[in-house]
Amino acid sequence: MTTGIDARLDRIGTDGSYVIIPMDHGITMGAVQGLKDIESTIDGVTSGGADAVLTQKGIAPRVHDNKNDKGYIVHLNGSTTIGPDEQDKRLTGTVEEAVRVGADAVSLHINVGSDHEPEQISQLSEITEQAQRFGMPVLAMAYARGPGVDSTDPEALGHAVRFAEELGADIVKTGYSGDAESFQHVVESTRLPVIIAGGSKGSDRETVEMVRGTMDAGGAGISMGRSVFQHEDPEAIARAVAGVVHDDLSVDDALAEAGLALEA
Repeated sequence: MTTGIDARLDRIGTDGSYVIIPMDHGITMGAVQGLKDIESTIDGVTSGGADAVLTQKGIAPRVHDNKNDKGYIVHLNGSTTIGPDEQDKRLTGTVEEAVRVGADAVSLHINVGSDHEPEQISQLSEITEQAQRFGMPVLAMAYARGPGVDSTDPEALGHAVRFAEELGADIVKTGYSGDAESFQHVVESTRLPVIIAGGSKGSDRETVEMVRGTMDAGGAGISMGRSVFQHEDPEAIARAVAGVVHDDLSVDDALAEAGLALEA
């Protein structure tokens, strides 16, 4: 790593752990709940303890005045739910463009095992080479997805995170295997910090339990979008998640400190 990469990783995390809220879903799903007034959502989640937010480059002007001096990540590929194939992620920007709009890191989505894996290998290789020139960290969103691939299988997830390291990423996001014991294999498959995706919104307890399991397995945090920005109180759920990641709280303590119901 370079000094620039180390410095910028500090801007998107806290002492080597990460609470990142991706809100690039507008390109994929449109202006869904939580993204119409994205300014308020960004203010809420960063006030609640998120270390960084993530969007496509065009949303940058709506980010900086509302992120409470937290980190900013620009996502560099995308697709839509109404297009021919949502898994066919195409490049939407460059590292240089991310620098110009004030990013502290860049990210790229990879579906390991999909029909589009070969093209996405080329994309990640290109982005990590660009990023080295700028001292910019790369977050690889490396999922196990494709024909016959179990997206929660720890062996497949372990392959996905190792894939990210092999191609030069600095931090890797992947799916959760379902429990701390199996997710430990995923974490041990790479020397990169491993953070988990959230997926569609579950109950508050389910969300926080997943975060607790990730940290118990040796993970480095979370990158949760819809579970947070579509919550009725994004600031509160961000506070609960950050309490587990940064303060090592139990599930019950994190929910209580965030003012969320301790539902069974």
